[in-house]
Amino acid sequence: MLPVRTIIPRAARARLFSTTRELRTELSYQVFGPEKAEASRSPIVFLHGLFGSKQNNRSISKALARDLKREIFALDLRNHGQSFHSEEHNYTVMAEDVVKFLQQLKLDKCVLIGHSMGAKAAMTVALDSPKLVSALIPVDNAPINAPLKSDFGTYVLGMQHVEAANVSKQSEADEILKDYEESLPIRQFLLTNLVRSPEDQTMKFRVPLSVIGGSLGAMADFPYREPGSVVYDGPTLFVRGTKSRYVSDDTVPAIKKFFPNAQIADVEAGHWLISENPEAFRQSVVQFLKDAP
Repeated sequence: MLPVRTIIPRAARARLFSTTRELRTELSYQVFGPEKAEASRSPIVFLHGLFGSKQNNRSISKALARDLKREIFALDLRNHGQSFHSEEHNYTVMAEDVVKFLQQLKLDKCVLIGHSMGAKAAMTVALDSPKLVSALIPVDNAPINAPLKSDFGTYVLGMQHVEAANVSKQSEADEILKDYEESLPIRQFLLTNLVRSPEDQTMKFRVPLSVIGGSLGAMADFPYREPGSVVYDGPTLFVRGTKSRYVSDDTVPAIKKFFPNAQIADVEAGHWLISENPEAFRQSVVQFLKDAP
């Protein structure tokens, strides 16, 4: 969910391309890596977390496209980035959006990588439509109903305060957010959602705050309550931060029942591990996918 900081060498960056496309009223996305005809294996579809967008995964997508020679599609999930807004925001409908995206682009098999909210959405896709998923990588979330950190509700309150203040500069928005979050990197991450309103030129958030705020309970939930009631038996890698509590050892039995072929990789980081330790994350993913279809 936080912006990534993977460094891409200039020569490698020059060999990669990216394009941004939008499906009408559907999910906005960006493509990295080789043309489909030149890709050696199934593509990767990358799903961001709450308050994130496809731009958060640009650097790591470029690195993985370079290393794995696969097309990578970084998506904006509903109510995020440049994708459509809807009053309904839960993992079932997000999974349906992703399945529709895969079908529209004729991506018959893909690797799904998702962080946090995107991890649960990816897990739901794999359980609902296993034939579409060649491998699964949930990042720092587990297939359980578990309360979100209280910080997320606080973020919504802070962002609503910013909008109510009708600020005209990002610096003014940041000054307000300081009362809600002391970490500058997290404030900067939240402020990536700030855009200028064409109506009155004040700064507003592009995410529908009332919808997101009302959906925090759904973001803590998981559509399948009974572990093992449905199974995805494809290759699966759970990547967790050693300083995060979202994928504790207590969640491993549920993970194994839903995903019997799951492995677990630990990365020295907190919940925002893709940005905190991008190199360790990259190595874990490359190692896991080097022999995957």
